[in-house]
Amino acid sequence: MSATAKKPRAKSSRTQPWLRWPRERLLDTRIKALNLRIEGSPLESCIKQLFRELNRKELVFRPHFWLSDEWFSPDGVPGIAIPFFLAHPKLKRLEQDFMLEVEGGTKEWCMRLLRHETGHAMLNAYKLAERKEWRQHFGRPNAYYPETYLPKPYSKRFVLNLPNWYAQSHPHEDWAETFAVWLQPDSDWRRRYRSWPALKKLEYLDALMQEIGASTPRIRNKRIVTPADKFSITLRDYYDDKSARYATNSPDFFDRDLRKLFVDADVAPKAEKASHYIRRMRIEISVVVEKWTSEYRYRINEVLIDMIKRCDELKLRVSLDDESLKTEMVACLTMLVMNKLHSDGFHLSL
Repeated sequence: MSATAKKPRAKSSRTQPWLRWPRERLLDTRIKALNLRIEGSPLESCIKQLFRELNRKELVFRPHFWLSDEWFSPDGVPGIAIPFFLAHPKLKRLEQDFMLEVEGGTKEWCMRLLRHETGHAMLNAYKLAERKEWRQHFGRPNAYYPETYLPKPYSKRFVLNLPNWYAQSHPHEDWAETFAVWLQPDSDWRRRYRSWPALKKLEYLDALMQEIGASTPRIRNKRIVTPADKFSITLRDYYDDKSARYATNSPDFFDRDLRKLFVDADVAPKAEKASHYIRRMRIEISVVVEKWTSEYRYRINEVLIDMIKRCDELKLRVSLDDESLKTEMVACLTMLVMNKLHSDGFHLSL
Protein backbone atom coordinates (compact mmCIF):
# COMPACT_ATOMS: atom_id res chain seq x y z
CA MET A 1 0.00 0.00 0.00
CA SER A 2 1.38 3.41 -0.95
CA ALA A 3 1.92 6.12 1.62
CA THR A 4 -0.98 8.11 0.19
CA ALA A 5 -3.41 5.20 0.02
CA LYS A 6 -6.21 5.21 2.59
CA LYS A 7 -6.54 2.38 5.06
CA PRO A 8 -9.74 0.36 4.69
CA ARG A 9 -12.37 1.57 7.11
CA ALA A 10 -13.02 -0.69 10.10
CA LYS A 11 -16.02 -2.94 9.64
CA SER A 12 -17.61 -1.63 12.84
CA SER A 13 -17.66 1.90 11.42
CA ARG A 14 -19.85 0.73 8.55
CA THR A 15 -22.17 -1.59 10.48
CA GLN A 16 -22.26 0.36 13.76
CA PRO A 17 -22.16 4.09 12.96
CA TRP A 18 -23.60 4.81 16.43
CA LEU A 19 -20.11 4.25 17.87
CA ARG A 20 -19.28 7.79 16.75
CA TRP A 21 -22.53 9.39 17.87
CA PRO A 22 -22.96 11.61 20.94
CA ARG A 23 -24.96 10.33 23.90
CA GLU A 24 -28.27 12.09 23.09
CA ARG A 25 -28.37 10.79 19.54
CA LEU A 26 -27.50 7.30 20.74
CA LEU A 27 -30.35 7.35 23.28
CA ASP A 28 -32.84 8.01 20.47
CA THR A 29 -31.60 4.96 18.54
CA ARG A 30 -33.72 1.82 18.36
CA ILE A 31 -32.03 -1.17 19.93
CA LYS A 32 -32.55 -3.28 16.82
CA ALA A 33 -30.63 -0.67 14.79
CA LEU A 34 -27.47 -1.13 16.91
CA ASN A 35 -26.54 -4.21 14.87
CA LEU A 36 -25.09 -6.00 17.89
CA ARG A 37 -23.37 -9.38 17.77
CA ILE A 38 -21.86 -11.69 20.36
CA GLU A 39 -19.13 -12.58 17.90
CA GLY A 40 -16.22 -10.20 18.32
CA SER A 41 -17.64 -8.72 21.53
CA PRO A 42 -16.20 -9.00 25.08
CA LEU A 43 -18.74 -11.77 25.69
CA GLU A 44 -16.91 -14.12 23.37
CA SER A 45 -14.05 -14.79 25.79
CA CYS A 46 -16.51 -15.50 28.64
CA ILE A 47 -18.40 -18.04 26.52
CA LYS A 48 -15.12 -19.71 25.54
CA GLN A 49 -14.20 -19.97 29.22
CA LEU A 50 -17.62 -21.48 29.97
CA PHE A 51 -17.05 -24.11 27.28
CA ARG A 52 -13.66 -24.94 28.79
CA GLU A 53 -15.31 -25.42 32.16
CA LEU A 54 -17.97 -27.70 30.66
CA ASN A 55 -15.28 -29.66 28.89
CA ARG A 56 -13.29 -29.99 32.11
CA LYS A 57 -16.36 -31.59 33.70
CA GLU A 58 -16.69 -33.89 30.65
CA LEU A 59 -20.09 -32.53 29.70
CA VAL A 60 -21.05 -32.71 26.01
CA PHE A 61 -23.84 -30.15 26.38
CA ARG A 62 -23.26 -26.69 24.89
CA PRO A 63 -26.00 -24.03 25.14
CA HIS A 64 -26.59 -21.56 22.33
CA PHE A 65 -26.60 -17.81 23.00
CA TRP A 66 -28.31 -14.66 21.79
CA LEU A 67 -28.68 -11.04 22.86
CA SER A 68 -31.88 -9.85 24.55
CA ASP A 69 -32.87 -7.36 27.27
CA GLU A 70 -31.86 -9.46 30.29
CA TRP A 71 -30.36 -12.76 31.44
CA PHE A 72 -32.69 -15.75 31.06
CA SER A 73 -33.11 -19.27 29.69
CA PRO A 74 -36.69 -19.85 28.43
CA ASP A 75 -38.65 -22.98 29.30
CA GLY A 76 -38.04 -25.71 26.75
CA VAL A 77 -35.01 -23.97 25.23
CA PRO A 78 -31.45 -25.23 25.87
CA GLY A 79 -30.00 -21.77 25.33
CA ILE A 80 -29.20 -18.50 27.08
CA ALA A 81 -30.22 -14.88 26.49
CA ILE A 82 -27.65 -12.25 27.45
CA PRO A 83 -28.35 -8.51 27.98
CA PHE A 84 -27.51 -6.58 24.83
CA PHE A 85 -25.57 -3.88 26.69
CA LEU A 86 -22.81 -6.39 27.49
CA ALA A 87 -21.95 -6.60 23.79
CA HIS A 88 -20.08 -3.28 23.70
CA PRO A 89 -18.19 -1.11 26.24
CA LYS A 90 -20.09 2.03 25.14
CA LEU A 91 -23.41 0.40 26.00
CA LYS A 92 -22.02 -0.88 29.30
CA ARG A 93 -21.11 2.71 30.20
CA LEU A 94 -24.66 3.78 29.36
CA GLU A 95 -26.07 1.05 31.60
CA GLN A 96 -23.71 2.16 34.38
CA ASP A 97 -24.82 5.78 34.02
CA PHE A 98 -28.51 4.95 34.27
CA MET A 99 -28.57 1.96 36.62
CA LEU A 100 -25.32 2.60 38.58
CA GLU A 101 -24.19 -0.98 37.99
CA VAL A 102 -23.92 -3.41 35.08
CA GLU A 103 -25.28 -6.90 35.73
CA GLY A 104 -22.50 -9.15 34.47
CA GLY A 105 -20.26 -6.18 33.73
CA THR A 106 -17.09 -7.76 35.13
CA LYS A 107 -15.53 -11.03 33.99
CA GLU A 108 -16.19 -12.72 37.35
CA TRP A 109 -19.81 -11.55 37.53
CA CYS A 110 -20.45 -12.54 33.91
CA MET A 111 -19.10 -16.03 34.54
CA ARG A 112 -21.28 -16.48 37.63
CA LEU A 113 -24.33 -15.58 35.56
CA LEU A 114 -23.30 -17.76 32.62
CA ARG A 115 -22.85 -20.78 34.90
CA HIS A 116 -26.23 -20.08 36.49
CA GLU A 117 -28.04 -19.78 33.16
CA THR A 118 -26.25 -22.87 31.85
CA GLY A 119 -27.82 -24.74 34.75
CA HIS A 120 -31.25 -23.63 33.50
CA ALA A 121 -30.38 -24.55 29.92
CA MET A 122 -29.17 -28.01 30.97
CA LEU A 123 -32.33 -28.53 33.00
CA ASN A 124 -34.29 -27.87 29.80
CA ALA A 125 -32.00 -29.90 27.53
CA TYR A 126 -32.21 -33.10 29.57
CA LYS A 127 -35.67 -32.56 31.12
CA LEU A 128 -34.11 -33.15 34.50
CA ALA A 129 -37.08 -31.85 36.48
CA GLU A 130 -39.06 -34.91 35.37
CA ARG A 131 -36.84 -37.09 37.55
CA LYS A 132 -38.23 -38.12 40.94
CA GLU A 133 -34.85 -37.68 42.63
CA TRP A 134 -34.54 -34.14 41.24
CA ARG A 135 -37.89 -33.19 42.78
CA GLN A 136 -36.90 -34.77 46.08
CA HIS A 137 -33.82 -32.55 46.29
CA PHE A 138 -35.06 -29.30 44.74
CA GLY A 139 -38.85 -29.32 45.07
CA ARG A 140 -41.80 -29.00 42.71
CA PRO A 141 -40.63 -27.71 39.30
CA ASN A 142 -44.10 -26.32 38.58
CA ALA A 143 -44.14 -24.22 41.76
CA TYR A 144 -45.43 -20.67 41.24
CA TYR A 145 -42.72 -18.23 40.18
CA PRO A 146 -43.12 -15.23 42.52
CA GLU A 147 -42.42 -11.59 41.74
CA THR A 148 -41.11 -11.21 45.28
CA TYR A 149 -39.76 -13.60 47.87
CA LEU A 150 -38.64 -13.45 51.48
CA PRO A 151 -35.20 -15.08 51.78
CA LYS A 152 -33.64 -16.42 54.94
CA PRO A 153 -30.12 -14.98 54.77
CA TYR A 154 -28.59 -17.50 57.15
CA SER A 155 -30.18 -20.65 55.76
CA LYS A 156 -27.70 -23.42 54.96
CA ARG A 157 -30.11 -25.35 52.79
CA PHE A 158 -29.05 -23.30 49.75
CA VAL A 159 -25.75 -22.50 48.07
CA LEU A 160 -24.52 -18.95 47.49
CA ASN A 161 -23.58 -17.78 43.99
CA LEU A 162 -25.62 -14.74 42.93
CA PRO A 163 -26.73 -11.90 45.27
CA ASN A 164 -30.06 -11.75 47.12
CA TRP A 165 -29.90 -15.41 48.19
CA TYR A 166 -31.27 -16.20 44.75
CA ALA A 167 -31.41 -19.97 45.22
CA GLN A 168 -34.25 -19.50 47.70
CA SER A 169 -36.65 -17.96 45.20
CA HIS A 170 -37.76 -21.10 43.30
CA PRO A 171 -36.72 -24.76 42.80
CA HIS A 172 -35.41 -23.94 39.31
CA GLU A 173 -33.22 -21.17 40.74
CA ASP A 174 -32.04 -23.49 43.50
CA TRP A 175 -30.92 -25.97 40.83
CA ALA A 176 -29.26 -23.30 38.68
CA GLU A 177 -27.35 -21.85 41.63
CA THR A 178 -26.26 -25.31 42.76
CA PHE A 179 -25.06 -26.08 39.22
CA ALA A 180 -23.13 -22.78 39.09
CA VAL A 181 -21.30 -23.54 42.33
CA TRP A 182 -20.53 -27.09 41.16
CA LEU A 183 -19.22 -25.90 37.77
CA GLN A 184 -17.03 -23.07 39.09
CA PRO A 185 -13.36 -24.07 38.86
CA ASP A 186 -11.58 -24.48 42.19
CA SER A 187 -14.78 -23.82 44.12
CA ASP A 188 -13.94 -26.65 46.57
CA TRP A 189 -17.64 -27.10 47.19
CA ARG A 190 -17.22 -30.22 49.30
CA ARG A 191 -15.21 -28.30 51.89
CA ARG A 192 -17.13 -25.01 51.54
CA TYR A 193 -20.52 -26.65 52.18
CA ARG A 194 -19.29 -29.52 54.34
CA SER A 195 -21.66 -28.89 57.27
CA TRP A 196 -24.55 -27.53 55.17
CA PRO A 197 -27.72 -29.44 54.15
CA ALA A 198 -27.05 -27.91 50.70
CA LEU A 199 -24.18 -30.39 50.32
CA LYS A 200 -26.68 -33.19 49.58
CA LYS A 201 -27.90 -31.22 46.56
CA LEU A 202 -24.36 -30.73 45.32
CA GLU A 203 -23.56 -34.43 45.74
CA TYR A 204 -26.74 -35.40 43.90
CA LEU A 205 -25.92 -32.97 41.09
CA ASP A 206 -22.36 -34.28 40.88
CA ALA A 207 -23.59 -37.87 40.52
CA LEU A 208 -26.24 -36.83 37.99
CA MET A 209 -23.69 -35.03 35.81
CA GLN A 210 -21.49 -38.12 35.81
CA GLU A 211 -24.51 -40.15 34.70
CA ILE A 212 -25.73 -37.92 31.85
CA GLY A 213 -22.66 -35.81 31.02
CA ALA A 214 -21.64 -37.80 27.97
CA SER A 215 -25.18 -38.41 26.66
CA THR A 216 -26.98 -36.49 23.93
CA PRO A 217 -29.49 -33.89 25.21
CA ARG A 218 -33.17 -34.77 24.76
CA ILE A 219 -33.96 -31.26 23.54
CA ARG A 220 -31.64 -29.71 20.96
CA ASN A 221 -33.59 -26.82 19.43
CA LYS A 222 -31.87 -23.51 18.71
CA ARG A 223 -34.92 -21.37 19.41
CA ILE A 224 -34.38 -17.70 20.22
CA VAL A 225 -36.82 -15.74 22.40
CA THR A 226 -37.17 -11.91 22.34
CA PRO A 227 -33.91 -11.20 20.47
CA ALA A 228 -32.45 -7.71 20.73
CA ASP A 229 -32.32 -7.32 16.96
CA LYS A 230 -36.14 -7.22 16.99
CA PHE A 231 -36.50 -4.51 19.67
CA SER A 232 -38.12 -1.40 18.22
CA ILE A 233 -37.82 0.50 21.50
CA THR A 234 -35.20 3.24 21.73
CA LEU A 235 -32.46 3.17 24.33
CA ARG A 236 -34.04 6.21 25.97
CA ASP A 237 -37.40 4.48 26.38
CA TYR A 238 -35.69 1.28 27.49
CA TYR A 239 -33.97 3.09 30.37
CA ASP A 240 -37.08 5.09 31.24
CA ASP A 241 -39.00 1.82 31.63
CA LYS A 242 -36.19 0.04 33.47
CA SER A 243 -35.61 2.91 35.89
CA ALA A 244 -39.35 3.07 36.65
CA ARG A 245 -39.49 -0.68 37.38
CA TYR A 246 -36.58 -0.53 39.82
CA ALA A 247 -37.75 2.66 41.51
CA THR A 248 -41.21 1.29 42.33
CA ASN A 249 -39.64 -1.23 44.69
CA SER A 250 -37.31 1.15 46.50
CA PRO A 251 -37.52 1.22 50.32
CA ASP A 252 -39.57 4.03 51.85
CA PHE A 253 -38.37 6.47 54.47
CA PHE A 254 -40.18 8.92 56.71
CA ASP A 255 -39.47 12.42 58.02
CA ARG A 256 -38.82 10.97 61.45
CA ASP A 257 -35.88 9.01 60.00
CA LEU A 258 -34.34 12.20 58.65
CA ARG A 259 -34.88 14.07 61.91
CA LYS A 260 -32.97 11.33 63.74
CA LEU A 261 -30.02 11.90 61.41
CA PHE A 262 -30.08 15.70 61.12
CA VAL A 263 -31.26 18.81 62.98
CA ASP A 264 -33.41 21.80 62.02
CA ALA A 265 -31.71 24.85 60.52
CA ASP A 266 -32.59 27.03 63.51
CA VAL A 267 -30.63 24.66 65.80
CA ALA A 268 -27.44 24.84 63.71
CA PRO A 269 -27.90 27.63 61.14
CA LYS A 270 -24.24 27.68 60.06
CA ALA A 271 -23.82 23.91 59.78
CA GLU A 272 -23.56 22.10 56.45
CA LYS A 273 -26.84 21.42 54.71
CA ALA A 274 -28.00 17.82 55.12
CA SER A 275 -28.66 17.58 51.38
CA HIS A 276 -25.09 18.67 50.62
CA TYR A 277 -23.69 16.04 52.98
CA ILE A 278 -25.73 13.24 51.36
CA ARG A 279 -24.59 14.32 47.88
CA ARG A 280 -21.00 14.35 49.07
CA MET A 281 -21.16 10.91 50.71
CA ARG A 282 -23.74 9.21 48.47
CA ILE A 283 -21.44 6.83 46.61
CA GLU A 284 -19.47 5.83 49.68
CA ILE A 285 -22.65 5.13 51.67
CA SER A 286 -24.45 3.24 48.90
CA VAL A 287 -21.48 0.91 48.34
CA VAL A 288 -21.44 -0.14 52.01
CA VAL A 289 -25.22 -0.64 52.18
CA GLU A 290 -25.21 -2.65 48.95
CA LYS A 291 -22.49 -4.91 50.31
CA TRP A 292 -24.41 -5.82 53.46
CA THR A 293 -27.97 -5.94 52.10
CA SER A 294 -27.41 -7.22 48.51
CA GLU A 295 -29.96 -4.64 47.38
CA TYR A 296 -29.62 -3.10 43.92
CA ARG A 297 -27.44 0.00 43.98
CA TYR A 298 -29.97 1.85 41.82
CA ARG A 299 -32.68 1.49 44.47
CA ILE A 300 -30.37 2.62 47.26
CA ASN A 301 -29.42 5.64 45.19
CA GLU A 302 -33.08 6.46 44.52
CA VAL A 303 -33.72 6.56 48.27
CA LEU A 304 -30.75 8.88 48.74
CA ILE A 305 -31.98 11.20 45.97
CA ASP A 306 -35.40 11.40 47.64
CA MET A 307 -33.69 12.07 50.96
CA ILE A 308 -31.73 14.96 49.44
CA LYS A 309 -34.92 16.54 48.14
CA ARG A 310 -36.79 16.11 51.43
CA CYS A 311 -33.85 17.42 53.51
CA ASP A 312 -33.99 20.67 51.54
CA GLU A 313 -37.74 20.91 52.03
CA LEU A 314 -37.34 20.41 55.79
CA LYS A 315 -34.26 22.70 55.89
CA LEU A 316 -32.19 20.16 57.79
CA ARG A 317 -28.55 20.59 58.82
CA VAL A 318 -25.65 18.35 59.88
CA SER A 319 -24.86 18.10 63.57
CA LEU A 320 -22.35 15.21 63.64
CA ASP A 321 -18.88 14.78 62.21
CA ASP A 322 -18.55 12.96 58.87
CA GLU A 323 -17.59 9.52 60.18
CA SER A 324 -20.21 9.46 62.93
CA LEU A 325 -22.93 10.57 60.53
CA LYS A 326 -21.79 8.08 57.91
CA THR A 327 -22.24 5.28 60.45
CA GLU A 328 -25.73 6.55 61.25
CA MET A 329 -26.63 6.89 57.56
CA VAL A 330 -25.47 3.36 56.77
CA ALA A 331 -27.44 1.99 59.73
CA CYS A 332 -30.55 3.91 58.70
CA LEU A 333 -30.43 2.82 55.06
CA THR A 334 -29.73 -0.79 56.00
CA MET A 335 -32.72 -0.70 58.32
CA LEU A 336 -34.92 0.67 55.52
CA VAL A 337 -33.79 -2.02 53.09
CA MET A 338 -34.30 -4.82 55.61
CA ASN A 339 -37.74 -3.48 56.50
CA LYS A 340 -38.56 -3.61 52.79
CA LEU A 341 -37.22 -7.14 52.67
CA HIS A 342 -39.50 -8.32 55.47
CA SER A 343 -42.59 -6.45 54.31
CA ASP A 344 -42.64 -6.81 50.52
CA GLY A 345 -39.72 -9.08 49.74
CA PHE A 346 -37.15 -8.53 47.03
CA HIS A 347 -38.33 -7.75 43.53
CA LEU A 348 -37.14 -10.34 41.04
CA SER A 349 -36.44 -10.16 37.32
CA LEU A 350 -37.12 -13.78 36.47
